[in-house]
Amino acid sequence: MRKILGMSLIAASVALAGGDYTSTADEIAHLQKQIDRLKVKLGKVNAQSANDNIKWGVDFRTALDSVNYDLADGNSASKNDLMSMRLWLNMAYAPDNHNVFKGQLSMNKAFGADFYNPLVDGHNRAMSLGGSFDWTANEALTDNSVKVRQAYWLYLGDNAFGLDMPWTFSIGRRPSTGGFLANLREDDPAQSPLGHIINVEFDGLSSKLDLSNITGIAGMSFKICMGQGSTNAQPLFESSTPYANDGKHLADIRLAGFIFEPYNDGQIITKATWFRAFDLPGMEVVGQYPDGRPELGFRQYGDMEGAAFSVLIDGLTEEGYFADAKLFGSFAWSKTLPEAGKSMLGSSNSETGTSYWFGTQLPVTEDGKLGLEYNHGSQYWRPFNYAEDTMIGSKLAARGNAWEAYFTYQLTDAISAQIRYTKINYDYTGSNGFFGNTSGAAMKIDDVKQGAAQWTQLGGTSDPASAATVVGNLIAGGMSQAQAEATAKQLGMAAAYLPSIVESAQDLRFYIRYRF
Repeated sequence: MRKILGMSLIAASVALAGGDYTSTADEIAHLQKQIDRLKVKLGKVNAQSANDNIKWGVDFRTALDSVNYDLADGNSASKNDLMSMRLWLNMAYAPDNHNVFKGQLSMNKAFGADFYNPLVDGHNRAMSLGGSFDWTANEALTDNSVKVRQAYWLYLGDNAFGLDMPWTFSIGRRPSTGGFLANLREDDPAQSPLGHIINVEFDGLSSKLDLSNITGIAGMSFKICMGQGSTNAQPLFESSTPYANDGKHLADIRLAGFIFEPYNDGQIITKATWFRAFDLPGMEVVGQYPDGRPELGFRQYGDMEGAAFSVLIDGLTEEGYFADAKLFGSFAWSKTLPEAGKSMLGSSNSETGTSYWFGTQLPVTEDGKLGLEYNHGSQYWRPFNYAEDTMIGSKLAARGNAWEAYFTYQLTDAISAQIRYTKINYDYTGSNGFFGNTSGAAMKIDDVKQGAAQWTQLGGTSDPASAATVVGNLIAGGMSQAQAEATAKQLGMAAAYLPSIVESAQDLRFYIRYRF
């Protein structure tokens, strides 16, 4: 194209060098029109080329974690050199001012391993590795395959209902991890949900109304959200009615709610959320493997409601050191709604759980920031935080206390580093379990330890036959036969569960991250 323009200018110069003035002027005008047309065509080609190409970005993190678990029976488990790598390939495409596509491909694996054992797992990967539920498909360490973490389109509207009210609509695999406040320790922009109670991969839709213009309140908005966490459909080739409802397995798991921003001027940011989740699953013992291990299966137990209110002050003063300081607080609530005849979190009643969370992020140097956080959860607290980026499980799901400190430093425009320490002390079991009566059961750990100690004192051992000895000793202590058998069963279960109960956990992480 440049050669064409250059040749045109040369031709114009040659024409000026000879011939009469009138013909030369006509020729110049003719050539100028050709040049103008070529410029228009060149502009269209450049615009079309830009619009037809997805913009890519790279986010690659290598990390070293030292994890440790202190078990309720006095033992511990640890790994001091867990190396992992996480790759995000970010995509974006906007053909016009109203339509946007965004996507993210992901790989997340430990160095040298994919955790897959075909002799045990058969043809399906374990649930926690993105199999039955893909809530943590890109957060759990798996293999070196690239998976879809996000894929959605977003429509940006101008005047909803004919009012001065901008609006959006989006559907697909939405950005539902690393939400508000949880994004600070991740050194990322905040995604859609409130991180205190929702941090899990989900497929769904959302629509937002910007209410600030019609109310005069800065940043006020209202967003509805709906999602689906599993699909009850018969797989292809496994029946004569593929993709029809499968009554033998779990029903669809769905969630619906809203996010309301009462006020957001960029310095003071407030957000509230409420949701209800339907047909939630839990694990229970359905059989026994030949080696004696219990076989666990999923069942559905009921619904759950959740809510949270979070506040961030981004800049404590207008000028000076505290102008770049952040301070936040959040309160969250959850409530189980078990089906008739079933138990959720170890209780057949509707139980309420609460959690509070405080933190700050302070500038230490021009390129470094220090973060400090603390959160506490009650006995029946249950958020959807399965995809929180912590190797020892979600700290915000803790039924107990969690502390965290981190330091993030920007080494270059593209490279950052972080060191982070997380410690969780659990008061109750099941913090990282599901919603049923087994893995999510909220038993007081001190009570389980006391029950296991009584089992041993009464002659109980790891041999189930020792239960008769325990029953006999309880009867000798004044209990009836029925009371002694029921008590022995409870004490025996406490002794059996004790070795698998985590009483505290720690994760020390260092990473180097490239983003551009």
